[in-house]
Amino acid sequence: MIEHVYERAKMSRYLDDVLVATDDERIASAVRQFGGRVRTTRADHPSGTDRLAEVAASDSAALYVNIQGDEPLIDPEAIDAAILSVHGDDSVPMGTLKRRIVDPTDIVNTNVVKVITNLLNDAIYFSRCPIPYDRDGNRAAPGYAKHIGVYVYRREFLLRYPDLTIGPLEQVERLEQLRAIENGYRIRVVETEYESLGVDTPEDLERVNQLFSAVANSFGRRL
Repeated sequence: MIEHVYERAKMSRYLDDVLVATDDERIASAVRQFGGRVRTTRADHPSGTDRLAEVAASDSAALYVNIQGDEPLIDPEAIDAAILSVHGDDSVPMGTLKRRIVDPTDIVNTNVVKVITNLLNDAIYFSRCPIPYDRDGNRAAPGYAKHIGVYVYRREFLLRYPDLTIGPLEQVERLEQLRAIENGYRIRVVETEYESLGVDTPEDLERVNQLFSAVANSFGRRL
């Protein structure tokens, strides 16, 4: 699975380099076997952003993109859209993605993180609960948006991130991006058509395997 994520990330037009940051030697070994770049990090990081900050401390890129290792169908165009979310505006230290929710069950699904933004497309809040609250029961307006967990950071902000206070909202929601908001930083959010298909359960894995099989069959070969 990690190889699929790696190869699709390399298809991005704006990424200069791709590496896997992990504290698990099994993952590191798998990456080396398919010829990928890997960086072994400490095992005590509370989030993926903290792990990426360790990588950035010994690197010098202007921007860093955090791509989840459990999304083998990640769209390279979605990665590019996230990168462009902060391009041209140095005042925005972090960017991410959202997608309009179509399935009504996703609105109340606590595994689907929702996001609301202001008129500048900066995040106001992320939550596992339905936001905003639809007082009149008309779910067509203003609409609900699913957060897509691809993050882009400016290096100077990423290096500060581990020292930021972990606030009560991050603790209760278990959402690392809330640390930026609770400490007064902006997160630019852009819309994408990419539908996140993370592999968190055996059922998710089966669904993704079926999709891979369908693609392989359409090309007359096996992935």
